[in-house]
Formats: sequence, structure tokens, C-alpha cells
Amino acid sequence: MVPRYAVAPRMVRRAGNTADDRRRMVPRAAPAYPAHVSDSVSGPTRRHWIRIITGILAAAALLVVVAGLVPGPQLGELAATTGPVLAFVLGVTIVAELASLAGVFTVLASHLAAWGRGRVILLWSLVLVMIVLITAFMSLDTTAVLVTPIVVVLARRVGLSPLPFALATVWLANTASLFLPVSNLTNLIAADTFGPHPGDFTSALWAPTLTAVVITVAALSIIYRRSLTGRYTVTAPAEVADRPLLIVGMIVVGLLVPLLISGADVAIVAGGAALVLLAAFAIRRPRVLSPSLVPWRTLVFAASLFVLVEAAHAHGFGTLLASASGTGEDLGSLLQVAAVGALGANAVNNLPAFLALTPIAESPLRMGALLIGVNLAPLISPWASLATLLWHQRLTSLDVDISWRRYARFGLLLVIVLVPACVLALWVS
Repeated sequence: MVPRYAVAPRMVRRAGNTADDRRRMVPRAAPAYPAHVSDSVSGPTRRHWIRIITGILAAAALLVVVAGLVPGPQLGELAATTGPVLAFVLGVTIVAELASLAGVFTVLASHLAAWGRGRVILLWSLVLVMIVLITAFMSLDTTAVLVTPIVVVLARRVGLSPLPFALATVWLANTASLFLPVSNLTNLIAADTFGPHPGDFTSALWAPTLTAVVITVAALSIIYRRSLTGRYTVTAPAEVADRPLLIVGMIVVGLLVPLLISGADVAIVAGGAALVLLAAFAIRRPRVLSPSLVPWRTLVFAASLFVLVEAAHAHGFGTLLASASGTGEDLGSLLQVAAVGALGANAVNNLPAFLALTPIAESPLRMGALLIGVNLAPLISPWASLATLLWHQRLTSLDVDISWRRYARFGLLLVIVLVPACVLALWVS
């Protein structure tokens, strides 16, 4: 049974029929959010368990390294592959935190609310288009960090529950990450399999990409159909506390978009953007600069997972995955590759699962099926993709609590439909 979240407040007209009367709309009180979807409770108990799990993973990874269970050369290759990813996460998270403090996301949310013209369905459509475009051109991790605060602030600003918008962000961040090589780190690693030009990648995967987006949007719209009717009040833009900081933040975020798709090292781009904002805040608001800007838990969690999966790979995990993935390029074989990729992504994480399975994806068709599994299916477990971890970290910082059980149940239902449909689209195209 789909939970009933807070629906959009309906609007009624004041008496009269003049133009001014038609513009004056009075919202009826929106129903309170149910307790299990409260956006003002941060879930301290759940955070406590996340800290414990992160600590256990970190201790296990340290033990693996000290015991020499990962050979030195493999550890070096792992650092070379995942180090830039973690550096990018560090830089872009600091950018998101400081941009939020500067008021960038509040201003963007105000513009989106105005463009929605008071209609919830139009606002919902604008948000979905924004998520898909930013994922395609900036990467799913950037979507998780930059878009999540925008949609949460937006939903609260117009009196809606943030959860439909938050779930749309993480689902589409994953399922829309097949558009371009820059959309996902796995795409960058796999791009050469499809040809030397970025267009080769897009021409090979356009059918499953569009299929994934359409199915995801349809599923979200069905789940939250009761929340997408009615109207909302377009309020006046929020006051900006420090306009110079806002201008710097807008410039940095605006330049970040083209630079991330320019071919430059994304870790350097994100790091440079973070340094600019850190310098601006050091001058204007030094009190907000603290070690809490660094996503320590996310970095430790991801790094520990990478080390533990590499250790398992060094001791036969990769061979086991390869034997389960089969051979061939018929529809059944492609479904097998995608299924193993999906299982691996949700069991450990999509990046190490992809790295472990890359040797069995020697052709464009098999690589496409593997990318469908590791890119589109990490919608069940919290650690399935780095974007999901970053998304949850942003939600936590915004005091939005989610139910992982409900998240996993909805995600499983979507994956069961999504992966076979996208593999079929790949095979037919």
C-alpha cells in the first residue's frame, strides 16, 4: 500500500471576480506529514547505527591492509582508480555545503517555484527535467549533492512533503546515468569499449537510457499520484543575508557545470571550486568553517568498501562473478550479465562490482548490459552507489528522515521491471 504523504494545499478564491481577486489565493491548511515521513526528525538512532557500521567497516578494511590480504600492486591500482572519486566527493560536498549556506539553493528553489506557476504537476515536471539534465551533463554524484538540497528547500517552501522530490532525485540520478560518459564514473571507464568518440557511447546506449528514464518517471508519478494534484502559493523570494557571498556561490556553481563536462579532471575542478568558496567564506563568514564540512563518514564508508571488495576480488570473488555471468550476446546472456551486475552493485557497491566484472564484458553489447546492471539497479541497498550515500548525507544535513525499508521495497519493485526492459531495449536496438 502506498503511503499517503502530504498533498499539495488546494487553493480557493476570495469573493469577487476582479483581476486582483483572481490573483489572491488563500491556501487551505495542508495536512500534517505522517510521523514516519517527518521532515523535521533526523533519526538519531539510525545515525548511531550508521556510525557503528562505518566504524566496523573501517576497522575491517584496516585489518585487511595490515594483514597484507590485498597485494601491494593491487592496492596501488585501487588507490589510483578510487582516489580521484573520493577527492571529487570531498570537493563537491564542500561546494554544496557552502553554496547552501550562501543561499544559492534557496534562490534556485524560489525560481523553480515561480516557474511552476502554482501548479504542483508543472513544478514536478520541471524538477524531473532538471534532475535528468544535471545527471546527464554533470554526473549522478553531482545530482545527489547539488540537486537534493534544491528540491528539499523547494518542497518546504511551497508546503509539500520533500520525500517525493527526494526519492525522484536519487532514483533518476541512478537511472538517468547512461546518457553520456561523464554521467557516471563507470561510463568513463567503459567508454573505450564502444569507440573512441563520446558519441559512440551515446549511440550504443540511447535506447536503454530513454527506457530507464521513462519507466522511472512513470513509477514515481504513480507512487506519488495523490501528491501531484492541486496548487500551491508562490511566495516572495527569501531575503539573502550576504549578497556578495551569494554572487560568488552562484558563479562557482554556474561554472562548475560546464567545467565538469569539459574533459578536465573532475577532482581538480571540484577541488578548485571548493577552495574558491572556502576563501570567500574565510573573508565574509569565517565562523561557519569547521571540520564538519568534510563528509568524513561517507568517505570512510566508501573507501572501506572499496578495500574490502578488492580483498575479496583478490581471493577469488572476481572468478566467481565471472563464472556466474556466462558468455554470449543473446538476450538470455545479456540478462544474465545485467542481473549479476545488479546483484553485485546492491551487495557491495556498483563501482567495485563493475571493476570486478569488467573482464567478462569484452564486447559493446555485454558492456552495455553490465552498465545497465551496475548503473540503473543500485536502488535497493543504501550503499549500492556512492550517489545514494551522498544523497542520504545531504538529506541528513537537511533534517529529512527516510525509511530504508520502504526505500528498498520500492527500489526492488522498480529494478525488477527496469533491468529486463532496458536489456531488451539494448538487444533490440
